[in-house]
Amino acid sequence: MKTTSLRQSTYAWRLSAYILMLLFAVLTLFPLIWLFYSSFKLNAEIMVHPLDLPKAPTIANYTESWAKGHLGIALVNSFIYTISATVSTMLLAMAAAFALTKFPFKSAKFFTSAFALGLMISVHAVIIPLFQLEAKLGIINTRLGVIIPYIAFDLPLSVMIAISYVRGIPNALIESAEIDGAKYRYVFWMMIMPLSVPVIATMVILSFLRHWNEFLFVFVFTTKVGLKSLPVAITQFAGRLNIDYGLQYASLVIGVLPMILFYIVFHAQLIKGFGEGALKE
Repeated sequence: MKTTSLRQSTYAWRLSAYILMLLFAVLTLFPLIWLFYSSFKLNAEIMVHPLDLPKAPTIANYTESWAKGHLGIALVNSFIYTISATVSTMLLAMAAAFALTKFPFKSAKFFTSAFALGLMISVHAVIIPLFQLEAKLGIINTRLGVIIPYIAFDLPLSVMIAISYVRGIPNALIESAEIDGAKYRYVFWMMIMPLSVPVIATMVILSFLRHWNEFLFVFVFTTKVGLKSLPVAITQFAGRLNIDYGLQYASLVIGVLPMILFYIVFHAQLIKGFGEGALKE
């Protein structure tokens, strides 16, 4: 009887878990599906029948939003900002993790604590002095003025993730390479980097998603249309007095689609990285 009761209880818990996960999946996917099919509806049809499927699908929203919003150059800028900052952050984080975990110097704990402290710094708390600093350096309205803050604010988390993984790489491997005459540069590129592929994948994916969706830095540090990123360019279709939902939804799909495709391609690496890299002790 106890065994039967236990099996029934386990079955009930599993059924409840499946129902909750299914409900969560529906609540997560429906807004994306609704956004996609609504982007093929004209503004008038969206206003009258917001949840209905499009009666006469059209791509006019996409062509008009692409031209009016300068989404082509904004898309290019988003890729430039995201890829440049992501690659730079990954390389700097791996180099810092290698130095802080494998080099025998007393101040390593201090620098590790400094990176950890960087996680507590809010972007909104330093945006004004950062703007003043960039104005003095003359990098306002430049791509460099956007990429540098991207790297600076993403580096603390990436360093802490990299440290947790690189610390677990046996010191014996490095010591044997040093005995054979290998320099630190060789050890880093030929040993540390290949062994750290799981955590590198984790850092790259997380950095890519954060930088792709970033809004504040580009909005504050750039005024030229040719320097705007996709999230900033999309906001022009959401004015207070005149909102064209068709154009707004089409531009949102253009902005979201690369991120979804990126996650679909690399989601396995992300899960593997968390399992073997970021959570490694």
